[in-house]
Amino acid sequence: MISTLHDQPLLRPADLGDLHLPNRVVMAPTTRARAANAALAPTDLHVAYYAQRASAGLIVTEGTWVSERAIGFVNVPGVYSEEQVGAWRRVTEVVHALGGRIVCQLWHSGAVSHPDHLGGDLPTGPSAVNPHETVYTATGPRDTPTPRAMTVADIDQAVADFGSAAANARRAGFDGVEILGIGSFLIPQFLNPGLNLRTDSYGGDIAGRGRLLFEIIDAVADAWSRRCVGVRLSPYWTSSDRFAPDERTLADYDVVVAELNEHPVAYLHLRGADPVDDIADLAAIARYRKLFAGPLIANNGFDRATANAAVSTGVADAVSFARHFIANPDLVTRFALDHGLAEGDPATYYTGSAGGYVDYPASGWPR
Repeated sequence: MISTLHDQPLLRPADLGDLHLPNRVVMAPTTRARAANAALAPTDLHVAYYAQRASAGLIVTEGTWVSERAIGFVNVPGVYSEEQVGAWRRVTEVVHALGGRIVCQLWHSGAVSHPDHLGGDLPTGPSAVNPHETVYTATGPRDTPTPRAMTVADIDQAVADFGSAAANARRAGFDGVEILGIGSFLIPQFLNPGLNLRTDSYGGDIAGRGRLLFEIIDAVADAWSRRCVGVRLSPYWTSSDRFAPDERTLADYDVVVAELNEHPVAYLHLRGADPVDDIADLAAIARYRKLFAGPLIANNGFDRATANAAVSTGVADAVSFARHFIANPDLVTRFALDHGLAEGDPATYYTGSAGGYVDYPASGWPR
């Protein structure tokens, strides 16, 4: 049976701060490693890729480097140079011409990097503690080294880099920006008491460990005259031996999420726990929904039914999809008409070619 536009909460308009969405199907940021050029600038492939997905209520780009010091993955674009800004402008102009909305996700890898990405220099993090992660370089996967502990001057520079990148994103024509605070990267490193052993004002209790995030939010917001800055967090992230969602971690994130209310945040983009199979699994999102007064985008393992349930019950204002948007550029149409979803090929996720990137077809009428 075909569900109509009118009986799906996902397909209703929504406002996230000053971002006005025609539907609540958000394209989640997904690293695809297609900026295979020395400038780390978007290419014609990026223009086609995002154009194909312009029917999303909101596109959040792949994580985008805020500076050369932020790099921690191969062939990921930046937004710190004039060449990159010009290349991103081609993306935003096409998305807007097709009626879409697009924000740029700002990324700093911190300690999860390697000298291969940094001209031979050690990566930097909150403290000289190895995050025990794998880094993907031009010559293959590498183990993270023990980073150099950031000085206060390094921290000030990182905050300034986020601010400059936000201003560049605005010049490139984006509708807003999203701060990448998920996974094992710079912001979660500072929030993590096992990686952040600092004794200055950026360490200690969660108020100190969270200071970097809030300084970044305020610096990024300075580039926008409206409320167009989202924040993505992942309290339930698990990786290596450094990240585990124990009760202390979740309680620390309670404090961080509540503090977002005191800053110019357009929305919270929250990665939940395990993939959502039924409405009972929404409790992980609901915990933080109660603490943040603004709009919330839920993420991680949703399908059409569970995403509609999340919106209809008020647990989320919108839901983001990563792998479904990889293989289904017309995901909004498929949801509207209740068409089946194609499956992506993980072997092509980071290959750098058009295959598995811009060659997924739109669905036809079911026979």
